Amino acid sequence: MAEVIIHEDESFERALKRFKKKCEKAGILSDLRKHRHYEKPSERRKRKMNAARRKNRRDRSS
Repeated sequence: MAEVIIHEDESFERALKRFKKKCEKAGILSDLRKHRHYEKPSERRKRKMNAARRKNRRDRSS
């Protein structure tokens, strides 16, 4: 669970920004989106294959 302690001289907006950044780093939002709907095993394989292709394309272009 992401936790942020607000300091005395810190604004709420700044603390909220830090909280969002911590959640992003921890992968909480992406995990929620991933589990929102059931994904069939064949769809999961297809998604992972596409991600690997994108990654390979990125690596080759560098």
